[in-house]
Amino acid sequence: MTHDERGADDRDTVLNRECFCVTLDSTRLLTAIRAEASDPDLAAALLAARPNLFAGMPVFLAEADLKAMLDVVTAVEAVAENAAYQAAVLAWAPEIARHDFGPRGVFMGYDFHLGAGGPKLIEVNTNAGGAFLNAFLARAQGACCREAADAMRAAPMAEFDAVVWEMFLAEWTLQGRTGSPRSIALVDDRPQEQYLFPEFLLAQRFFERHGLKTWIVDPGELRFADGLLEYEGETVDLVYNRLVDFSLNAAEHEALRDAYFAGAVVLTPSPRNHAIFADKRNLTLLSDPVEASAFGLTPDRRQSLSAVPRTVMVTVGNADELWSARKRYFFKPAGGHGGKAVYRGDKMTRGVWEEVQQGGYIAQELALPSERRIRIDGEIRALKLDVRLYTYMGSPLLTAARVYQGQTTNFRTPGGGFAPVFVT
Repeated sequence: MTHDERGADDRDTVLNRECFCVTLDSTRLLTAIRAEASDPDLAAALLAARPNLFAGMPVFLAEADLKAMLDVVTAVEAVAENAAYQAAVLAWAPEIARHDFGPRGVFMGYDFHLGAGGPKLIEVNTNAGGAFLNAFLARAQGACCREAADAMRAAPMAEFDAVVWEMFLAEWTLQGRTGSPRSIALVDDRPQEQYLFPEFLLAQRFFERHGLKTWIVDPGELRFADGLLEYEGETVDLVYNRLVDFSLNAAEHEALRDAYFAGAVVLTPSPRNHAIFADKRNLTLLSDPVEASAFGLTPDRRQSLSAVPRTVMVTVGNADELWSARKRYFFKPAGGHGGKAVYRGDKMTRGVWEEVQQGGYIAQELALPSERRIRIDGEIRALKLDVRLYTYMGSPLLTAARVYQGQTTNFRTPGGGFAPVFVT
């Protein structure tokens, strides 16, 4: 059932517009995170420096929309298994992505905008951040009205822990390893400077609880020698990869790249995971009914892919047409991430267009986000929202929302940030 069939004033729309309940128990959240992090004082200080990391109010999502989103995930995952699709996307992927060591990629993130026509899949991310933070956020919710109490669907933290641990063990096994890993490196460039560094601290404690020696590491600190990936002289068995250098092409990523090529470390998500799922050029295939018809999908799954807004590559041949119709499009770099160099067509200048039309960009038909109205200091404001499904091998792990102002999610909006999702 679509929004059109349910009407403009369905329950989730009304609640997102009219419910101003503050469900976040900030003290409870901070206490839980302090208790969990290996350095509680540092975790508290980092959270204090990020006042817009968590929204105080939930986002309401219709159960029918959640089902539609899960159907889209199922369709994309089915396409990803198709040999013809893999050949098509690997043709434009870097060489490193053609190596398949088995892992499927932890914490896949499917990002949706909600609208009158139902959910629209905006993009797929293979290193989607925020899952550990959102698991804690879900635990720190209270209901201050009957509607919120009826809609709350916060999964127990213990259940999240168990599923996530099984996910990492599955990645280990898929690469032919036996037993359990003994050590893991959480890898990102200058991790202490990353906005989501508090999550690294939570993830570190999570792995330590499961008996792994755990380090938060800049890849430049790793060494590959004698067939082993090492950090400060100790062997690294598993890498949880949060880099946005998806092909490991940077010079400072050489040790990790060489270890990956040698099969000496289990790396997740991997360059192949990104190439199969998250390269934005893939959306040009998923959003084209003619192309999608060649990928062996059932009619229902082909229909689910209609939730992907029409997407095309920007080329010399279509540049003039796209410029004329730019108000209908969002322009994104094919290899981009986190809203970097993303432009809404109706706000794009001629100078920016000169860069975009040189190539390396996709044009995606606008799928405007829905709104969540909030109250800040007595003033009611309308913020944008998107919904992220965290998944593994097509199975849902967690649902969260991001509330923001501006062109993309930015964690700079007062009252915005990660928000729990209550299913109505």
